[in-house]
Amino acid sequence: MTTIFFRAGIARFWLTSLCVALLASGCDSVQEKPAAPGASTAAQPTAAAPAPPPVQAYDKAVLSAATALFKNAKLPPEGTPAQPRYTVVIDPLIDGMTGAQSVATQSMGVRLTKMMHEQYPQFDVKAFSAANVAKNPLVLIGTFTGVNAERKTAGAREAYRICLALADLRTGKLVSKGLAFALPEGVDPTPLAFFRDAPAWSEDPATEGYIKTCQGTKAGDPINPLYLDRIVAASLVAEAIDAYGAGRYQEALDLYTSALSTPAGNQFRVLNGIYLANWKLGRQPQAEAAFGKIVDYGLDHQRLAVKFLFRPGSTAFVQDPKLSGPYPVWLKTIAKQTSGGGKCLEVTGHTSPTGPEPLNERLSLLRAEYVKSRLEGASPTLAKRMIANGVGSKQTMVGTGRDDASDALDRRVEFKVIGC
Repeated sequence: MTTIFFRAGIARFWLTSLCVALLASGCDSVQEKPAAPGASTAAQPTAAAPAPPPVQAYDKAVLSAATALFKNAKLPPEGTPAQPRYTVVIDPLIDGMTGAQSVATQSMGVRLTKMMHEQYPQFDVKAFSAANVAKNPLVLIGTFTGVNAERKTAGAREAYRICLALADLRTGKLVSKGLAFALPEGVDPTPLAFFRDAPAWSEDPATEGYIKTCQGTKAGDPINPLYLDRIVAASLVAEAIDAYGAGRYQEALDLYTSALSTPAGNQFRVLNGIYLANWKLGRQPQAEAAFGKIVDYGLDHQRLAVKFLFRPGSTAFVQDPKLSGPYPVWLKTIAKQTSGGGKCLEVTGHTSPTGPEPLNERLSLLRAEYVKSRLEGASPTLAKRMIANGVGSKQTMVGTGRDDASDALDRRVEFKVIGC
């Protein structure tokens, strides 16, 4: 079903590629430079920007992006001595919209490691740990993002953009980039356990800095400070995500707690991790307190998306207690934190692109109204401080229409702080 959904637009994708040749390619951005003082302002012929790379089979696209990254690396970085080998750590690749890791991004990381071991002996791959980060190695990052026929992150996604970057922590600059576009066949977007179970999403400077370092940049550009300042915490988070995925919940909790204690550790994914680990360990009071911090973080950043999952075509929550069991705690906490903070909210329902859009808009509104009524039941004072809205599938973050765990955020209920 997913393959059919993606293939429907492949012909349009190739035709549109001719039209986007005037746009900047892939994850690189192009800006016009102002004329120098005294220079002629007469119209000058401008060369068209190069066409973006063609869409390729997934395996070939990964190989293309990786080959460009490794072969074009400017080593040694300017101002540093040459070395027989350069230490590289890989900060796990993520989705360029949601920040999530998936089976696909994880397998890409494994493949990149194997390529460096077998084909590029100048690179010495080490674990992404706080100890290794402290030695100022090269850091490999990457985003894997669904795009439409115009190669934009909106509407129906018909391909994936692979954007890789190699950053030097000694100089604080990028030393190489790699870009390719992949067909959806062979891609497994199943989220890793932590991202599958995470209850909520909010804009997170750490993830934003990672994405901005990889996208819209070129070799020689500085590493985004939002990422650079948080990279030690990021290494602890990566270890915690691995521990959670392996079922080592106490270890994961310890690592998330350690990350939180670092100067830049107050990150949304850290708060999600502390909640999840406590919930898995059966520590409900601690989990409730942790979810309260998640809500506070989201409301402080004016936007909190919660993965309330509903039965298909219904306003009733799913009946699986593994999924909906915590929902009463979430609703009670959101009501409590909002009421106590004196905030006003717009509660917005979202759907995936499956089905007619008028129906999606109506369904998303009904779901938002249902959540709003549950919050009012928990805290009647909120009745005059909330409005409900439904946008259907107009604001998808994933956009694949799979209707499974991989695009759960497309069916989110979002809470936005508005003026009272």
